[in-house]
Amino acid sequence: MLRTTALLAALTAPVAVVAQDLPTSPYLPLVMAGDAANAALAACAAEGHDVSVAIVARDGNTKVLLKADNSGPHTASSATGKAFTSASLGRDTARLAEFTSDNTQNNGLGDMDARLVIQAGGLPIRIGDALVGGIGVGGAPSGEIDADCARVGLDAIGAE
Repeated sequence: MLRTTALLAALTAPVAVVAQDLPTSPYLPLVMAGDAANAALAACAAEGHDVSVAIVARDGNTKVLLKADNSGPHTASSATGKAFTSASLGRDTARLAEFTSDNTQNNGLGDMDARLVIQAGGLPIRIGDALVGGIGVGGAPSGEIDADCARVGLDAIGAE
């Protein structure tokens, strides 16, 4: 009986949390990811473009994927790949495309991971100085339009 009481007391006692045990890395809250994706989708829709918008966390996992009703079947994977690329490499995918095309020694960059999509339309998401994820838009008539819509998404949440 004494052993059971001691075990019960130990299991119900408050656990001390040390500051170093708490997460210290900035992250992208789901509500912010949703707000950014909705703003980007609305920006493209306002211009008559049926696109998909993806938001990935810093670790590359998809947090949000929105697909317009009439978007093409390829747009979801395009948007997700662009978002993954920006989060993974911390760069604008249009600049990465230029970087690889202007420097033949960098052509292998696209072969590092099958999820990388090095085409315009992906932007890193930074809150303050911290890289917290990526946004990708796919399906507009040009990568520049995709990137413009992604920028609207970032602006909606105050990200850089």
